[in-house]
Amino acid sequence: MSDTLSSQTEIDVPVLIVGAGPVGLALAGDLGFRGVASHVVERTDGVVRQPKMDMVGVRTMEYCRRWGIVPWVLEAGYNRDYPQDCAWVTSLNGYEFGREPFPPPSQEQCPPQSPQKRERCPQNFFDPVLRRFAAQWPGTTLGYQSELLDFDEADDHVAARIRNVETGAEELVRARYLVGCDGGASLVRQRLGIEMSGEPTLTFTTNVVFRCENLERLHRMDPAYRYIFIGPEGTWATLVAINGRDQWRFSLVGDSTKRTPDEIEIRAAIERAVGTTFDYEILSILPWIRRQLVAESYGGGRVFIAGDAAHLTSPTGGFGMNTGIQDAVNLSWKLAAMIEGWGGRHLLASYEAEQRPVAVRNVSEATENLKRMLSPRVLSPDPRIFGEGPESEAARREFGDQYTELMRREWYSIGIHLGYMYEGSPIIVPDGTPQPEDRVSSYEQTARPGSRAPHIWLSEGRSIIDEFGKEFVLLRFGAPAAEGQEIARAAAQRGMPFRVVDIGDRAAADLYAARLVLVRPDGQVAWRGNAAPADAAELIARVSGDMAAAPLKGHREKVA
Repeated sequence: MSDTLSSQTEIDVPVLIVGAGPVGLALAGDLGFRGVASHVVERTDGVVRQPKMDMVGVRTMEYCRRWGIVPWVLEAGYNRDYPQDCAWVTSLNGYEFGREPFPPPSQEQCPPQSPQKRERCPQNFFDPVLRRFAAQWPGTTLGYQSELLDFDEADDHVAARIRNVETGAEELVRARYLVGCDGGASLVRQRLGIEMSGEPTLTFTTNVVFRCENLERLHRMDPAYRYIFIGPEGTWATLVAINGRDQWRFSLVGDSTKRTPDEIEIRAAIERAVGTTFDYEILSILPWIRRQLVAESYGGGRVFIAGDAAHLTSPTGGFGMNTGIQDAVNLSWKLAAMIEGWGGRHLLASYEAEQRPVAVRNVSEATENLKRMLSPRVLSPDPRIFGEGPESEAARREFGDQYTELMRREWYSIGIHLGYMYEGSPIIVPDGTPQPEDRVSSYEQTARPGSRAPHIWLSEGRSIIDEFGKEFVLLRFGAPAAEGQEIARAAAQRGMPFRVVDIGDRAAADLYAARLVLVRPDGQVAWRGNAAPADAAELIARVSGDMAAAPLKGHREKVA
Protein backbone atom coordinates (compact mmCIF):
# COMPACT_ATOMS: atom_id res chain seq x y z
CA MET A 1 0.00 0.00 0.00
CA SER A 2 1.34 3.41 -0.98
CA ASP A 3 0.15 6.84 0.11
CA THR A 4 1.60 8.44 -3.04
CA LEU A 5 1.27 7.87 -6.75
CA SER A 6 3.43 5.15 -8.24
CA SER A 7 6.45 6.25 -10.27
CA GLN A 8 5.27 3.98 -13.10
CA THR A 9 3.85 5.64 -16.19
CA GLU A 10 0.82 3.35 -16.22
CA ILE A 11 -1.39 1.99 -13.43
CA ASP A 12 -3.91 -0.83 -13.87
CA VAL A 13 -6.61 -0.99 -11.18
CA PRO A 14 -10.20 -2.25 -10.85
CA VAL A 15 -11.66 1.10 -9.70
CA LEU A 16 -10.33 4.64 -10.11
CA ILE A 17 -11.86 7.13 -7.67
CA VAL A 18 -11.52 10.83 -8.37
CA GLY A 19 -11.68 12.86 -5.15
CA ALA A 20 -10.50 11.99 -1.63
CA GLY A 21 -13.15 13.75 0.38
CA PRO A 22 -15.32 11.71 2.75
CA VAL A 23 -17.31 10.07 -0.07
CA GLY A 24 -14.30 9.05 -2.14
CA LEU A 25 -12.47 7.74 0.92
CA ALA A 26 -15.56 5.84 2.09
CA LEU A 27 -15.93 4.27 -1.35
CA ALA A 28 -12.27 3.23 -1.39
CA GLY A 29 -12.57 1.88 2.13
CA ASP A 30 -15.76 -0.07 1.45
CA LEU A 31 -14.28 -1.54 -1.73
CA GLY A 32 -11.21 -2.58 0.27
CA PHE A 33 -13.52 -4.06 2.91
CA ARG A 34 -14.91 -6.22 0.08
CA GLY A 35 -11.46 -7.18 -1.20
CA VAL A 36 -11.52 -4.90 -4.25
CA ALA A 37 -8.50 -2.72 -5.02
CA SER A 38 -8.87 0.94 -5.97
CA HIS A 39 -6.76 3.99 -6.72
CA VAL A 40 -7.82 7.41 -5.43
CA VAL A 41 -6.59 10.69 -6.90
CA GLU A 42 -7.00 14.02 -5.09
CA ARG A 43 -5.64 17.32 -6.38
CA THR A 44 -5.10 18.76 -2.87
CA ASP A 45 -2.89 17.57 -0.02
CA GLY A 46 -5.98 16.26 1.78
CA VAL A 47 -5.77 18.71 4.69
CA VAL A 48 -9.22 20.10 5.55
CA ARG A 49 -8.94 23.80 6.37
CA GLN A 50 -12.65 24.56 6.07
CA PRO A 51 -14.74 21.63 7.36
CA LYS A 52 -17.93 21.46 5.27
CA MET A 53 -19.70 19.01 7.57
CA ASP A 54 -19.67 18.32 11.27
CA MET A 55 -22.35 15.70 11.91
CA VAL A 56 -21.96 12.00 11.14
CA GLY A 57 -25.50 10.67 10.87
CA VAL A 58 -26.82 7.56 12.52
CA ARG A 59 -26.85 5.50 9.30
CA THR A 60 -23.28 6.53 8.52
CA MET A 61 -22.33 5.49 12.05
CA GLU A 62 -23.93 2.10 11.36
CA TYR A 63 -21.59 1.78 8.38
CA CYS A 64 -18.69 2.77 10.66
CA ARG A 65 -19.80 0.01 13.03
CA ARG A 66 -19.73 -2.45 10.12
CA TRP A 67 -16.23 -1.27 9.20
CA GLY A 68 -15.01 -1.50 12.80
CA ILE A 69 -14.01 2.16 13.04
CA VAL A 70 -16.49 3.56 15.58
CA PRO A 71 -13.70 3.99 18.19
CA TRP A 72 -11.72 6.01 15.65
CA VAL A 73 -14.65 8.39 15.20
CA LEU A 74 -15.13 8.81 18.94
CA GLU A 75 -11.43 9.50 19.45
CA ALA A 76 -11.01 11.74 16.40
CA GLY A 77 -10.68 15.01 18.32
CA TYR A 78 -14.03 16.65 19.01
CA ASN A 79 -14.67 17.50 22.68
CA ARG A 80 -17.31 14.90 23.45
CA ASP A 81 -18.22 16.62 26.71
CA TYR A 82 -19.23 19.86 24.99
CA PRO A 83 -22.99 20.66 25.11
CA GLN A 84 -24.82 20.33 21.80
CA ASP A 85 -27.61 22.86 22.37
CA CYS A 86 -28.86 25.00 19.50
CA ALA A 87 -29.79 28.56 20.53
CA TRP A 88 -31.23 31.63 18.74
CA VAL A 89 -30.08 34.99 20.02
CA THR A 90 -29.63 38.67 19.19
CA SER A 91 -25.96 38.34 20.14
CA LEU A 92 -23.97 36.36 22.67
CA ASN A 93 -24.14 39.33 25.01
CA GLY A 94 -27.69 40.22 24.06
CA TYR A 95 -30.99 38.38 24.39
CA GLU A 96 -31.75 34.69 23.94
CA PHE A 97 -35.03 33.87 22.20
CA GLY A 98 -34.89 30.15 22.89
CA ARG A 99 -32.89 26.98 22.53
CA GLU A 100 -33.19 23.27 21.88
CA PRO A 101 -31.12 21.48 24.54
CA PHE A 102 -29.06 18.43 23.61
CA PRO A 103 -26.61 16.49 25.80
CA PRO A 104 -22.90 16.29 25.03
CA PRO A 105 -21.98 13.46 22.62
CA SER A 106 -20.53 11.51 25.55
CA GLN A 107 -23.94 11.46 27.25
CA GLU A 108 -26.36 11.13 24.32
CA GLN A 109 -28.10 7.76 24.10
CA CYS A 110 -28.62 5.62 21.02
CA PRO A 111 -32.16 5.73 19.61
CA PRO A 112 -34.13 2.49 20.01
CA GLN A 113 -34.01 1.95 16.24
CA SER A 114 -30.21 1.68 16.02
CA PRO A 115 -27.18 0.30 17.86
CA GLN A 116 -25.44 3.62 17.08
CA LYS A 117 -26.24 7.32 17.31
CA ARG A 118 -25.22 10.39 15.40
CA GLU A 119 -21.80 11.74 16.31
CA ARG A 120 -20.22 15.19 16.20
CA CYS A 121 -17.11 14.72 14.06
CA PRO A 122 -16.36 17.65 11.73
CA GLN A 123 -14.73 16.95 8.40
CA ASN A 124 -11.25 17.96 9.58
CA PHE A 125 -11.55 15.04 12.03
CA PHE A 126 -13.66 12.64 9.95
CA ASP A 127 -11.59 12.73 6.75
CA PRO A 128 -8.45 11.46 8.55
CA VAL A 129 -10.55 8.63 10.04
CA LEU A 130 -11.77 7.60 6.59
CA ARG A 131 -8.29 8.01 5.11
CA ARG A 132 -6.94 5.62 7.74
CA PHE A 133 -9.81 3.21 7.00
CA ALA A 134 -9.18 3.26 3.25
CA ALA A 135 -5.38 3.05 3.54
CA GLN A 136 -5.41 -0.14 5.62
CA TRP A 137 -6.50 -2.35 2.72
CA PRO A 138 -3.94 -4.05 0.45
CA GLY A 139 -4.35 -2.78 -3.09
CA THR A 140 -5.77 0.59 -2.09
CA THR A 141 -3.57 3.51 -3.13
CA LEU A 142 -4.12 7.17 -2.30
CA GLY A 143 -2.61 9.71 -4.68
CA TYR A 144 -2.75 13.20 -3.20
CA GLN A 145 -1.77 16.32 -5.16
CA SER A 146 -2.75 14.49 -8.34
CA GLU A 147 -5.52 15.63 -10.64
CA LEU A 148 -7.64 14.08 -13.34
CA LEU A 149 -7.03 15.69 -16.73
CA ASP A 150 -9.29 13.62 -18.95
CA PHE A 151 -10.59 10.11 -19.51
CA ASP A 152 -11.87 7.89 -22.31
CA GLU A 153 -14.36 5.09 -21.85
CA ALA A 154 -13.99 1.89 -23.86
CA ASP A 155 -16.09 -1.27 -23.86
CA ASP A 156 -13.99 -3.02 -21.23
CA HIS A 157 -12.13 -0.23 -19.39
CA VAL A 158 -11.66 3.47 -18.73
CA ALA A 159 -8.32 5.15 -19.54
CA ALA A 160 -7.62 8.28 -17.48
CA ARG A 161 -4.79 10.81 -17.65
CA ILE A 162 -3.54 11.92 -14.24
CA ARG A 163 -1.10 14.75 -13.53
CA ASN A 164 0.93 15.39 -10.40
CA VAL A 165 0.19 19.04 -9.56
CA GLU A 166 3.65 19.54 -8.01
CA THR A 167 5.89 18.00 -10.65
CA GLY A 168 3.67 18.12 -13.72
CA ALA A 169 4.41 14.45 -14.42
CA GLU A 170 1.55 12.58 -16.10
CA GLU A 171 0.43 8.99 -15.71
CA LEU A 172 -2.13 6.80 -17.40
CA VAL A 173 -4.53 4.89 -15.20
CA ARG A 174 -6.45 2.05 -16.77
CA ALA A 175 -9.46 0.99 -14.68
CA ARG A 176 -12.49 -1.18 -15.13
CA TYR A 177 -14.62 1.55 -13.54
CA LEU A 178 -14.22 5.23 -12.71
CA VAL A 179 -16.20 7.05 -10.01
CA GLY A 180 -16.20 10.84 -9.75
CA CYS A 181 -16.38 11.91 -6.11
CA ASP A 182 -14.85 15.22 -7.15
CA GLY A 183 -17.31 17.71 -5.68
CA GLY A 184 -19.80 20.24 -6.95
CA ALA A 185 -17.61 21.35 -9.86
CA SER A 186 -17.02 17.71 -10.84
CA LEU A 187 -14.88 17.29 -13.95
CA VAL A 188 -16.20 13.76 -14.28
CA ARG A 189 -19.80 14.99 -14.38
CA GLN A 190 -18.91 17.72 -16.86
CA ARG A 191 -17.01 15.27 -19.05
CA LEU A 192 -20.09 13.01 -19.12
CA GLY A 193 -22.26 15.98 -20.12
CA ILE A 194 -24.59 15.53 -17.14
CA GLU A 195 -26.72 18.55 -16.22
CA MET A 196 -27.98 19.37 -12.73
CA SER A 197 -31.52 20.49 -11.92
CA GLY A 198 -32.85 22.56 -9.05
CA GLU A 199 -31.95 25.94 -7.56
CA PRO A 200 -28.38 26.97 -8.45
CA THR A 201 -28.29 29.81 -5.91
CA LEU A 202 -30.07 29.78 -2.55
CA THR A 203 -27.67 32.11 -0.73
CA PHE A 204 -24.19 33.52 -1.03
CA THR A 205 -22.54 32.71 2.29
CA THR A 206 -19.10 33.37 3.76
CA ASN A 207 -17.64 30.93 6.27
CA VAL A 208 -14.91 32.04 8.65
CA VAL A 209 -13.03 29.62 10.90
CA PHE A 210 -11.42 31.42 13.82
CA ARG A 211 -9.60 30.47 16.99
CA CYS A 212 -10.43 31.97 20.37
CA GLU A 213 -9.54 30.49 23.73
CA ASN A 214 -12.38 30.49 26.27
CA LEU A 215 -14.91 32.29 24.08
CA GLU A 216 -17.56 31.22 26.58
CA ARG A 217 -16.06 33.57 29.18
CA LEU A 218 -16.67 36.56 26.92
CA HIS A 219 -20.45 36.29 26.83
CA ARG A 220 -23.52 35.69 28.95
CA MET A 221 -25.11 32.76 27.08
CA ASP A 222 -25.00 29.15 28.16
CA PRO A 223 -22.70 27.06 25.93
CA ALA A 224 -24.16 25.75 22.68
CA TYR A 225 -22.91 23.89 19.65
CA ARG A 226 -24.77 26.24 17.31
CA TYR A 227 -26.00 29.81 17.71
CA ILE A 228 -28.38 31.44 15.20
CA PHE A 229 -28.26 35.25 15.16
CA ILE A 230 -31.44 37.19 14.50
CA GLY A 231 -31.52 40.97 14.11
CA PRO A 232 -34.03 43.52 12.81
CA GLU A 233 -33.19 42.32 9.28
CA GLY A 234 -33.97 38.71 10.25
CA THR A 235 -31.59 35.74 10.47
CA TRP A 236 -28.16 36.94 9.39
CA ALA A 237 -25.46 34.60 10.76
CA THR A 238 -24.64 31.40 12.62
CA LEU A 239 -21.79 30.27 14.86
CA VAL A 240 -20.78 26.62 15.27
CA ALA A 241 -18.35 24.94 17.68
CA ILE A 242 -15.92 23.20 15.32
CA ASN A 243 -13.95 21.29 17.93
CA GLY A 244 -15.80 22.03 21.18
CA ARG A 245 -12.73 23.86 22.46
CA ASP A 246 -11.21 26.88 20.75
CA GLN A 247 -12.22 26.77 17.07
CA TRP A 248 -15.44 28.22 15.70
CA ARG A 249 -17.07 28.52 12.30
CA PHE A 250 -18.89 31.80 11.75
CA SER A 251 -21.22 31.90 8.73
CA LEU A 252 -22.37 35.23 7.36
CA VAL A 253 -25.54 34.24 5.51
CA GLY A 254 -26.39 36.43 2.56
CA ASP A 255 -29.16 36.13 -0.01
CA SER A 256 -29.19 35.29 -3.72
CA THR A 257 -27.26 38.47 -4.55
CA LYS A 258 -23.59 37.80 -5.24
CA ARG A 259 -21.45 39.63 -2.72
CA THR A 260 -18.13 38.84 -1.04
CA PRO A 261 -17.41 40.74 2.20
CA ASP A 262 -13.85 41.82 2.96
CA GLU A 263 -12.03 41.03 6.20
CA ILE A 264 -12.98 44.34 7.79
CA GLU A 265 -16.68 43.61 7.29
CA ILE A 266 -16.20 40.02 8.44
CA ARG A 267 -14.52 41.08 11.67
CA ALA A 268 -17.26 43.63 12.34
CA ALA A 269 -19.89 40.92 11.82
CA ILE A 270 -18.12 38.49 14.20
CA GLU A 271 -17.90 41.16 16.89
CA ARG A 272 -21.55 42.08 16.36
CA ALA A 273 -22.48 38.42 16.87
CA VAL A 274 -20.42 38.06 20.05
CA GLY A 275 -21.54 41.47 21.27
CA THR A 276 -18.11 42.79 22.16
CA THR A 277 -14.65 43.38 20.72
CA PHE A 278 -12.19 40.61 21.54
CA ASP A 279 -8.97 38.97 20.39
CA TYR A 280 -9.20 36.07 17.96
CA GLU A 281 -7.26 34.58 15.06
CA ILE A 282 -8.89 34.06 11.68
CA LEU A 283 -7.69 30.70 10.33
CA SER A 284 -9.51 30.63 6.99
CA ILE A 285 -12.20 32.42 4.98
CA LEU A 286 -14.36 30.64 2.41
CA PRO A 287 -17.05 32.34 0.30
CA TRP A 288 -19.44 29.74 -1.09
CA ILE A 289 -22.82 29.34 -2.75
CA ARG A 290 -25.60 27.38 -1.10
CA ARG A 291 -27.36 25.30 -3.74
CA GLN A 292 -30.22 22.84 -4.25
CA LEU A 293 -29.14 20.69 -7.18
CA VAL A 294 -29.33 17.03 -8.19
CA ALA A 295 -27.67 15.53 -11.26
CA GLU A 296 -30.02 14.39 -14.01
CA SER A 297 -27.99 11.20 -14.28
CA TYR A 298 -25.58 9.37 -11.98
CA GLY A 299 -23.60 8.02 -14.91
CA GLY A 300 -23.63 4.63 -16.53
CA GLY A 301 -21.53 2.10 -18.37
CA ARG A 302 -18.16 2.30 -16.63
CA VAL A 303 -18.27 5.85 -15.24
CA PHE A 304 -20.37 7.08 -12.31
CA ILE A 305 -20.61 10.06 -9.95
CA ALA A 306 -21.30 10.20 -6.22
CA GLY A 307 -21.50 12.68 -3.35
CA ASP A 308 -21.41 16.40 -4.15
CA ALA A 309 -20.71 15.54 -7.78
CA ALA A 310 -24.25 14.10 -7.85
CA HIS A 311 -26.11 16.36 -5.42
CA LEU A 312 -25.54 19.74 -3.77
CA THR A 313 -27.51 20.72 -0.72
CA SER A 314 -27.79 23.36 1.96
CA PRO A 315 -26.02 22.08 5.10
CA THR A 316 -29.16 22.77 7.15
CA GLY A 317 -29.94 19.33 8.53
CA GLY A 318 -26.57 17.69 7.94
CA PHE A 319 -27.75 15.53 5.04
CA GLY A 320 -25.13 16.22 2.34
CA MET A 321 -22.13 14.12 3.35
CA ASN A 322 -24.32 11.42 4.85
CA THR A 323 -26.25 11.06 1.59
CA GLY A 324 -22.90 10.83 -0.20
CA ILE A 325 -21.66 8.06 2.10
CA GLN A 326 -24.88 6.22 1.31
CA ASP A 327 -24.07 6.66 -2.40
CA ALA A 328 -20.67 5.07 -1.79
CA VAL A 329 -22.01 2.06 0.12
CA ASN A 330 -24.77 1.48 -2.44
CA LEU A 331 -22.37 1.62 -5.38
CA SER A 332 -19.48 -0.26 -3.76
CA TRP A 333 -21.04 -3.70 -3.48
CA LYS A 334 -22.39 -3.43 -7.02
CA LEU A 335 -18.97 -2.57 -8.44
CA ALA A 336 -17.53 -5.48 -6.45
CA ALA A 337 -20.19 -7.79 -7.92
CA MET A 338 -19.30 -6.76 -11.47
CA ILE A 339 -15.55 -7.13 -10.87
CA GLU A 340 -16.01 -10.53 -9.21
CA GLY A 341 -18.24 -11.70 -12.07
CA TRP A 342 -21.58 -12.34 -10.36
CA GLY A 343 -23.23 -8.99 -10.99
CA GLY A 344 -25.88 -8.88 -13.71
CA ARG A 345 -26.24 -6.49 -16.65
CA HIS A 346 -28.86 -4.33 -14.87
CA LEU A 347 -27.07 -4.10 -11.53
CA LEU A 348 -25.13 -0.87 -11.95
CA ALA A 349 -28.19 0.89 -13.40
CA SER A 350 -29.91 0.30 -10.06
CA TYR A 351 -27.45 2.69 -8.37
CA GLU A 352 -29.12 5.75 -9.92
CA ALA A 353 -32.60 4.21 -9.62
CA GLU A 354 -32.11 3.79 -5.87
CA GLN A 355 -29.96 6.73 -4.83
CA ARG A 356 -31.17 9.62 -6.97
CA PRO A 357 -34.68 9.69 -5.41
CA VAL A 358 -33.02 9.68 -1.97
CA ALA A 359 -30.94 12.70 -2.98
CA VAL A 360 -33.97 14.58 -4.31
CA ARG A 361 -35.79 13.93 -1.04
CA ASN A 362 -32.86 14.93 1.18
CA VAL A 363 -31.85 18.01 -0.80
CA SER A 364 -35.45 19.25 -0.77
CA GLU A 365 -35.75 18.76 2.98
CA ALA A 366 -32.50 20.66 3.55
CA THR A 367 -33.84 23.62 1.58
CA GLU A 368 -37.03 23.65 3.63
CA ASN A 369 -34.85 23.67 6.75
CA LEU A 370 -33.03 26.70 5.36
CA LYS A 371 -36.31 28.48 4.71
CA ARG A 372 -37.39 27.84 8.27
CA MET A 373 -34.08 29.13 9.62
CA LEU A 374 -34.34 32.29 7.50
CA SER A 375 -38.06 32.79 8.09
CA PRO A 376 -37.55 35.88 10.33
CA ARG A 377 -36.37 37.67 7.18
CA VAL A 378 -39.76 37.14 5.60
CA LEU A 379 -41.86 37.60 8.73
CA SER A 380 -40.13 40.86 9.76
CA PRO A 381 -39.56 40.46 13.50
CA ASP A 382 -41.57 42.61 15.89
CA PRO A 383 -39.18 45.47 16.84
CA ARG A 384 -40.16 45.00 20.49
CA ILE A 385 -38.18 41.73 20.69
CA PHE A 386 -34.96 43.79 20.59
CA GLY A 387 -36.01 46.22 23.34
CA GLU A 388 -36.09 46.29 27.13
CA GLY A 389 -38.92 46.05 29.64
CA PRO A 390 -41.77 43.65 30.37
CA GLU A 391 -43.49 44.19 27.04
CA SER A 392 -40.33 43.32 25.12
CA GLU A 393 -39.71 40.29 27.33
CA ALA A 394 -43.20 39.01 26.53
CA ALA A 395 -42.67 39.61 22.81
CA ARG A 396 -39.37 37.75 22.94
CA ARG A 397 -40.98 34.77 24.65
CA GLU A 398 -43.72 34.61 22.04
CA PHE A 399 -41.30 34.91 19.14
CA GLY A 400 -38.87 32.46 20.71
CA ASP A 401 -41.52 29.81 21.34
CA GLN A 402 -42.72 30.03 17.74
CA TYR A 403 -39.22 29.86 16.27
CA THR A 404 -38.23 26.99 18.57
CA GLU A 405 -41.20 24.95 17.43
CA LEU A 406 -40.54 25.84 13.79
CA MET A 407 -36.90 24.71 13.94
CA ARG A 408 -37.58 21.44 15.75
CA ARG A 409 -38.07 19.51 12.50
CA GLU A 410 -34.41 20.13 11.58
CA TRP A 411 -33.07 18.90 14.92
CA TYR A 412 -35.13 15.69 14.91
CA SER A 413 -34.70 14.00 11.53
CA ILE A 414 -34.14 10.29 12.18
CA GLY A 415 -36.60 9.46 9.41
CA ILE A 416 -34.34 11.10 6.83
CA HIS A 417 -31.33 9.05 7.93
CA LEU A 418 -32.98 5.65 8.43
CA GLY A 419 -36.36 5.77 6.71
CA TYR A 420 -35.30 6.01 3.07
CA MET A 421 -36.86 3.39 0.78
CA TYR A 422 -35.70 2.05 -2.58
CA GLU A 423 -39.20 2.04 -3.97
CA GLY A 424 -39.44 0.73 -7.52
CA SER A 425 -35.84 -0.50 -7.61
CA PRO A 426 -35.27 -3.04 -10.40
CA ILE A 427 -33.32 -5.30 -8.01
CA ILE A 428 -35.84 -5.27 -5.14
CA VAL A 429 -38.69 -7.77 -5.07
CA PRO A 430 -41.89 -6.13 -3.73
CA ASP A 431 -44.00 -8.14 -1.32
CA GLY A 432 -47.32 -6.42 -1.93
CA THR A 433 -47.42 -4.47 1.32
CA PRO A 434 -48.20 -0.75 1.12
CA GLN A 435 -45.37 1.76 1.21
CA PRO A 436 -45.09 3.36 4.67
CA GLU A 437 -45.40 7.11 5.03
CA ASP A 438 -42.05 8.84 4.59
CA ARG A 439 -41.63 10.80 7.82
CA VAL A 440 -38.85 13.16 8.85
CA SER A 441 -38.93 13.37 12.64
CA SER A 442 -39.99 9.82 13.44
CA TYR A 443 -39.15 6.42 12.09
CA GLU A 444 -40.86 3.07 12.48
CA GLN A 445 -38.68 0.13 11.50
CA THR A 446 -39.86 -2.23 8.79
CA ALA A 447 -38.37 -5.15 6.88
CA ARG A 448 -40.47 -4.35 3.81
CA PRO A 449 -38.28 -4.93 0.73
CA GLY A 450 -36.35 -1.81 -0.24
CA SER A 451 -36.03 -0.64 3.36
CA ARG A 452 -33.05 -0.71 5.70
CA ALA A 453 -33.01 -4.03 7.53
CA PRO A 454 -34.21 -3.23 11.07
CA HIS A 455 -32.06 -3.25 14.17
CA ILE A 456 -32.86 -5.37 17.20
CA TRP A 457 -30.52 -6.54 19.94
CA LEU A 458 -29.97 -10.31 19.82
CA SER A 459 -27.69 -10.34 22.85
CA GLU A 460 -25.64 -7.82 24.78
CA GLY A 461 -23.65 -5.77 22.29
CA ARG A 462 -24.84 -7.80 19.30
CA SER A 463 -27.34 -6.27 16.89
CA ILE A 464 -28.94 -8.21 14.09
CA ILE A 465 -27.49 -5.64 11.68
CA ASP A 466 -24.02 -6.86 12.67
CA GLU A 467 -24.76 -9.87 10.44
CA PHE A 468 -24.82 -7.71 7.30
CA GLY A 469 -22.01 -6.28 5.24
CA LYS A 470 -19.92 -8.50 2.99
CA GLU A 471 -22.48 -10.86 1.50
CA PHE A 472 -26.16 -11.50 0.92
CA VAL A 473 -27.66 -12.89 4.11
CA LEU A 474 -30.76 -15.07 4.21
CA LEU A 475 -32.34 -14.72 7.65
CA ARG A 476 -34.49 -17.66 8.76
CA PHE A 477 -36.96 -17.01 11.54
CA GLY A 478 -38.29 -20.30 12.85
CA ALA A 479 -38.18 -21.91 9.42
CA PRO A 480 -37.19 -25.60 9.07
CA ALA A 481 -33.48 -26.26 8.50
CA ALA A 482 -34.11 -27.18 4.86
CA GLU A 483 -36.11 -24.01 4.12
CA GLY A 484 -34.28 -21.64 1.81
CA GLN A 485 -31.60 -24.12 0.76
CA GLU A 486 -32.67 -23.78 -2.87
CA ILE A 487 -31.94 -20.05 -2.59
CA ALA A 488 -28.51 -20.81 -1.16
CA ARG A 489 -27.80 -23.28 -3.98
CA ALA A 490 -28.85 -20.74 -6.61
CA ALA A 491 -26.55 -18.14 -5.02
CA ALA A 492 -23.66 -20.63 -5.00
CA GLN A 493 -24.21 -21.45 -8.65
CA ARG A 494 -24.01 -17.76 -9.46
CA GLY A 495 -20.86 -17.30 -7.37
CA MET A 496 -22.57 -14.76 -5.15
CA PRO A 497 -21.26 -14.31 -1.58
CA PHE A 498 -24.07 -15.70 0.54
CA ARG A 499 -24.80 -16.86 4.09
CA VAL A 500 -27.79 -18.37 5.86
CA VAL A 501 -28.33 -17.14 9.42
CA ASP A 502 -30.91 -18.70 11.76
CA ILE A 503 -32.51 -16.26 14.20
CA GLY A 504 -34.36 -17.75 17.15
CA ASP A 505 -35.40 -14.45 18.74
CA ARG A 506 -39.20 -14.09 18.75
CA ALA A 507 -39.16 -10.29 18.86
CA ALA A 508 -36.85 -10.24 15.84
CA ALA A 509 -39.21 -12.58 13.97
CA ASP A 510 -42.12 -10.28 14.70
CA LEU A 511 -40.14 -7.24 13.57
CA TYR A 512 -39.07 -8.82 10.27
CA ALA A 513 -42.61 -10.20 9.70
CA ALA A 514 -41.65 -13.12 7.46
CA ARG A 515 -40.01 -16.51 7.91
CA LEU A 516 -37.38 -15.79 5.23
CA VAL A 517 -35.75 -12.40 4.65
CA LEU A 518 -32.95 -11.76 2.15
CA VAL A 519 -30.67 -8.83 3.04
CA ARG A 520 -28.17 -7.29 0.61
CA PRO A 521 -24.52 -6.50 1.39
CA ASP A 522 -25.43 -2.84 1.99
CA GLY A 523 -27.96 -3.82 4.66
CA GLN A 524 -31.15 -3.27 2.63
CA VAL A 525 -33.90 -5.87 2.43
CA ALA A 526 -34.05 -7.34 -1.08
CA TRP A 527 -36.85 -9.89 -0.63
CA ARG A 528 -38.94 -11.55 2.04
CA GLY A 529 -41.53 -14.31 2.15
CA ASN A 530 -42.94 -17.07 4.28
CA ALA A 531 -41.63 -19.66 1.81
CA ALA A 532 -39.04 -19.71 -0.93
CA PRO A 533 -40.26 -18.68 -4.39
CA ALA A 534 -40.94 -21.42 -6.92
CA ASP A 535 -37.85 -20.41 -8.91
CA ALA A 536 -34.98 -19.58 -6.55
CA ALA A 537 -32.61 -18.98 -9.48
CA GLU A 538 -34.94 -16.28 -10.75
CA LEU A 539 -34.87 -14.56 -7.33
CA ILE A 540 -31.05 -14.60 -7.29
CA ALA A 541 -30.94 -13.32 -10.86
CA ARG A 542 -33.28 -10.48 -9.94
CA VAL A 543 -31.44 -9.28 -6.83
CA SER A 544 -28.06 -9.53 -8.58
CA GLY A 545 -29.29 -7.41 -11.47
CA ASP A 546 -29.48 -10.08 -14.15
CA MET A 547 -33.10 -9.63 -15.12
CA ALA A 548 -35.53 -6.77 -15.59
CA ALA A 549 -38.09 -6.09 -12.87
CA ALA A 550 -41.06 -8.45 -13.03
CA PRO A 551 -43.16 -10.45 -10.53
CA LEU A 552 -41.42 -13.60 -9.36
CA LYS A 553 -43.01 -16.95 -10.02
CA GLY A 554 -44.72 -18.29 -6.97
CA HIS A 555 -44.37 -14.98 -5.11
CA ARG A 556 -47.77 -13.37 -5.25
CA GLU A 557 -48.69 -13.68 -1.64
CA LYS A 558 -48.91 -10.55 0.44
CA VAL A 559 -46.66 -10.68 3.49
CA ALA A 560 -48.59 -9.51 6.52
